[in-house]
Amino acid sequence: MAMTTLICLANSWKHQGRCLAGINPETGQWIRPVSDLEDGRIPQRVGSIRVKDIKLLEVWEIPLAETGPDFGFASENRRILPGNWRKLGTVTVEAMLPYCETETEILHNRRPYVTVPELQALPFEQRRTLQLVETQRFTTDVAKVRQQGGHQWKGELLTTGGQRLRGRITDPELVKRLDWGYEPSHHCLVTVSLGMPWVPPNWQGEDPCWKLIAGVMNGE
Repeated sequence: MAMTTLICLANSWKHQGRCLAGINPETGQWIRPVSDLEDGRIPQRVGSIRVKDIKLLEVWEIPLAETGPDFGFASENRRILPGNWRKLGTVTVEAMLPYCETETEILHNRRPYVTVPELQALPFEQRRTLQLVETQRFTTDVAKVRQQGGHQWKGELLTTGGQRLRGRITDPELVKRLDWGYEPSHHCLVTVSLGMPWVPPNWQGEDPCWKLIAGVMNGE
């Protein structure tokens, strides 16, 4: 059984399940465990593990295949295999600083989205849909009130390398705290993830994958 070590850097909403992603400390590579469901979302429970309880910066050992469904554009996806998940410990925010890519554009360009053909034009290993950045400024605001209660939040960030992004926050723990009145630190590490293609009304052009603020970590 091939067990893969993963430092959790995103555990965000994905329909009725979760989107889990992180970095393998042995290779420095991003990994997104995916299921065989149509959009790859992970069910709320896998065996005895409640996936939504996995916290950012926790280190887990997960049985994963070498490959997985890429949905035509993602290079990091690895299929979850049967077997036990095991928590190994936690790491600090500081330990993740070497993995930040802060000087480069945030996921391929300066727009809030990347189109599917743009990703498909790249060699497979460059079809990146995850990036960790360090911010010098991070602010949040309410985008709209959610029908099921609470708010949908957007974040705006400026990296220490001068890159900017405004995107929807899909980090459930952060959204919960924001609803309670929490104000996040300007200086934090942010996991930016490309969502599945979503076409807004009256959209002109190729299908866009939007950049999401999927995980926010600070040293508090």
